Amino acid sequence: MTATEALRGGQTDGAALAGKVAIVTGGASGLGRATALALAQAGARVVVADVDAGAGREVADLVGGAFRACDVSDLDANRALVDFAQEEYGGVDIAFLNAGVMTGCGVGEDFDLARYRRAMGANLDGVVFGTHAVLPALRARGGGAIVATASLAGLAAVPLDPLYGANKHAVVGLARSLGPALAPDNVRFNAVCPGYAESRIIDPLRGMLSEQEMPIIPAEVVADTVLRIVTGDSTGECWFVQAGREPEPFRFRTVPGPGKPAGV
Repeated sequence: MTATEALRGGQTDGAALAGKVAIVTGGASGLGRATALALAQAGARVVVADVDAGAGREVADLVGGAFRACDVSDLDANRALVDFAQEEYGGVDIAFLNAGVMTGCGVGEDFDLARYRRAMGANLDGVVFGTHAVLPALRARGGGAIVATASLAGLAAVPLDPLYGANKHAVVGLARSLGPALAPDNVRFNAVCPGYAESRIIDPLRGMLSEQEMPIIPAEVVADTVLRIVTGDSTGECWFVQAGREPEPFRFRTVPGPGKPAGV
């Protein structure tokens, strides 16, 4: 039984996150909604953030939390979100920086500057701005956990949407780099990298996925992976979530060291 199923059935797995406060961006649907449910079931008080106010408030009501409208591509909106969480619940311990969109254009004749800016704003700026905004609140609590939604597109080539691959690779790079960088503050930074998971972002691809008999990962599987990361002790890791496999940290190869000049 997943954490979300337990919540819906009125059960609890104990209170692993009792007293903790979590922010979930992109929390109105898909992975964000499922993760808000999982965090609440584990005892956390949840602030749901999204540009979709109607659906976001429904999720907040479902988890007994609070809702804040937030465009994550706006730095001040991220700061206001953290301020809101502190005012509502006294602090922040967990941030799931999940909001994201598909790009919808390439780099050739189909390049569209507005779509490019929108995708980079949500998928990369949203993680950078969210991290910048929440760090003081986490430090004030003695540390905490940040999980950013990347993608398998951040671990492999994505010919169908190279710009999406670019911003998701950037999120992976942030996780690997910020993990050790933030460790002295007792702040853990990790990424979750799902394959094709149940969310609005795959809506344009559903026909193709069905034709190719590609399994879609339930959002609850991703949510439970985020919960494992949050309640664990790892940092700087990128957890892949792939259909038919147990989620685990992706094992990166070490880059070759410098070679000796010829003749030495």
